Amino acid sequence: MDRFALSLVILGALNWGAVGIFNFDAIAWIFNGSTATVSRIIYSVVALAGLWCISLLFRDRSRSRIEDL
Repeated sequence: MDRFALSLVILGALNWGAVGIFNFDAIAWIFNGSTATVSRIIYSVVALAGLWCISLLFRDRSRSRIEDL
């Protein structure tokens, strides 16, 4: 789940970078506008992934990866 959420956040950040630098919103372009239902769902899922990734900041890093299995 962590990798999936982080991947979505990275894609969202790249999209926002494109909006800021080139004034191009890839999600809106693909789904015919930023107010389209599918676009809004994708924006919401990326936002939820961002909220999930906040928990990564507060996790105990001393645990080994084996304990996560």
